[in-house]
Amino acid sequence: MAKKLVIKVTAGADAPERCSQAFTVAAVAVASGVEVSLWLTGESSWFALPGRAAEFDLPHAAPLPDLIDSIMSAGRITLCTQCAARRDISEQDVLPGVRIAGAQVFVQEATTEGVQALVY
Repeated sequence: MAKKLVIKVTAGADAPERCSQAFTVAAVAVASGVEVSLWLTGESSWFALPGRAAEFDLPHAAPLPDLIDSIMSAGRITLCTQCAARRDISEQDVLPGVRIAGAQVFVQEATTEGVQALVY
């Protein structure tokens, strides 16, 4: 059975420890050879934009831009369609490689056999 994680992060600067945990788990999973799909929702949506991750600071945590680079090296980052629309974020605004997709795609990924879904 293939190893795959679908991780939904709902927290951003409003809950920095929870946010950092999601990105850290995703990056460690990628480094361990696990297929990772990280979904940005709610306040984490802002991290789909260039420069926003660099503004995030949490003592004793890996820098968010480094974690994003690690995840993107072998995983996928998706921004929630509705979350993007509520923040006036378009496909032209996001980091290269970030896709925008909706709940149907999330459900499809999360319910695939062999997938573990985590929500932070």
